[in-house]
Amino acid sequence: MCLSIPKRVVEWEGSGDNAGDFAWVERDGQRERINMMLIGPQPVGSWVLTSLGLAKEVVEDEQRQLIEDALAALAASLEGDFDPSQHFQDLNRSHD
Repeated sequence: MCLSIPKRVVEWEGSGDNAGDFAWVERDGQRERINMMLIGPQPVGSWVLTSLGLAKEVVEDEQRQLIEDALAALAASLEGDFDPSQHFQDLNRSHD
């Protein structure tokens, strides 16, 4: 199983026939070159889900916030500090 992590597109690599195949993305100050061939060129500033050096899908902000919350819950549980009331707030909303 691979975990896909949201990262922000910060720069494009290449020109001519190779333009749009690779982009530089960042998360938490770490920069990585990824293959964009599955989803095509995306504007700088876009968030994409990445796994093993490949962009798999574009992530909207609401979806990204849910993923970030899940990643924070995982990190907290690994550190022994998990508090269910601090995570997954979307599950605590009243459903009319």
